[in-house]
Amino acid sequence: MTDAAPAGGEEEIYNVKKAKVAELRARGIDPYPSRAVRKDDCAAVARLAETLSDPAVTHTAEKLAVAGRLLELRDMGKSIFGRLSDLSGKAQIYFKKDALPEAAFTLIKKDVHVGDYLAVCGCVFRTKTGEPTIAAESVTLLSKALRPLPEKWHGLTDVDTRYRQRHLDLISTPESRDVFIKRAKIISTIRRVLDGRGYIEVETPVLLGQAGGASARPFQTHHNALDQDMVLRIATELPLKKLAIGGLERVYEIGRIFRNEGIDTRHNPEFTTIELYEAYSDYEGMAEVFETLLMECADAIGVKETTWGGQKIEFKRPLRRLYLPEVWKERTGEPIDMVLQGKGFDRAGLLKLAEKLGVHAGEKTPSAKIFDRIVETKIEDLLQQPTFLFDHPTAITPLAKLKDPKNESIVERFECFAAGRELSNAYTELNDPQDQRDRLAEQMKQRGEGNQEADLLDEDFVQAMESGMPPMGGMGVGIDRLVMLLTGRDSIRDVILFPTLKHEAPK
Repeated sequence: MTDAAPAGGEEEIYNVKKAKVAELRARGIDPYPSRAVRKDDCAAVARLAETLSDPAVTHTAEKLAVAGRLLELRDMGKSIFGRLSDLSGKAQIYFKKDALPEAAFTLIKKDVHVGDYLAVCGCVFRTKTGEPTIAAESVTLLSKALRPLPEKWHGLTDVDTRYRQRHLDLISTPESRDVFIKRAKIISTIRRVLDGRGYIEVETPVLLGQAGGASARPFQTHHNALDQDMVLRIATELPLKKLAIGGLERVYEIGRIFRNEGIDTRHNPEFTTIELYEAYSDYEGMAEVFETLLMECADAIGVKETTWGGQKIEFKRPLRRLYLPEVWKERTGEPIDMVLQGKGFDRAGLLKLAEKLGVHAGEKTPSAKIFDRIVETKIEDLLQQPTFLFDHPTAITPLAKLKDPKNESIVERFECFAAGRELSNAYTELNDPQDQRDRLAEQMKQRGEGNQEADLLDEDFVQAMESGMPPMGGMGVGIDRLVMLLTGRDSIRDVILFPTLKHEAPK
């Protein structure tokens, strides 16, 4: 039994295979032909073998033409067994000296190695152990791999290498490949559901003069022709709302977002979201949309439950509902009004409560950060199963409508959580332009207090609102976070094909 690759270190193997390419060309064999005959996938081998029900019939009359990467090669003298792989699965190939032209058998025996791409044609039979197998009658080398694959039984065990060389990860780790196939199904399901509800998919600018629509730091760049500083978008909210003002009553965008923030298992500087807006709806309508999307996506990839963040998560309707003012009082012992003042925070009350609860809060810690830390410390444990948390402070939600016109401190907003992690964020959208201007002015005040992630006052957006904005519900969903949940992955790098990584030190 031989022959994963020529012996030696990686550079030695590379040089041996480069020499083999030159040798093949000298013999008139193109190691990289332009075309291949591939009529069947590898999964078809097992399907066709199911027709061999008559013991007297050992081989199928029908022939298959498959192609794929060679993952295994076992040389037994006059017989060689190989295993091809494509996106559908794997198929065993039997190369018999007496059944192949001499040149073809020599090619497999002396010139082909694990990692190469082959095209094979032949009928199907079952081996003595019952494995469906193609009896090769013709074989063509399609692509000669120059570098060795990861060790075939263990794949890539180094996590950093998996992320830096995703192609090797996909070759050697079927589970990783499956995650990204499921990701594609999740995104297509979201589109199907929203398109079926009359939503219109749109595209909005990535390069902007000013970032808005979220509390985050943008990446900055410069446009040379215009001699103008620009930023990459941190959200799609404001342009999508302008489209709703323009009469596109149901719109959504699935796109990349860029935030100049930290990197950890939950955050990547560029990530994918969907934002959607529906005129004449509200945050209750958005809750129904999100619940439907979650269940449809789970069904599309065939999961009813998963384990995420150490928690067993079940996907079933209806999702649990909690209300922040109620659970705040239950968990902190104080009414939420203690830390709120109009459309902003009562900083003195916030610092007093943080001290009582043992939550770290320095003199320079922004009020919004202190508030978030209290929620994480005292309330997050309630948010393990998929749970809506309704009604949030105006101070951290400048774009949502008041819950009660008589109370400026609470707005109609929900976040949906699972395993204590945010999945979606939705508002009954604010459509009063003067109120919007006042709230963004409050955000600018928070910037003056050191919160550089507070929203900016976007004059163009406020002027668009002054043209008349219908009542509406809006929602943002982190696609990467949703895929993490549905596939049970605890690191965002496992669901982004090419995550942002620190440059490797020179070797």
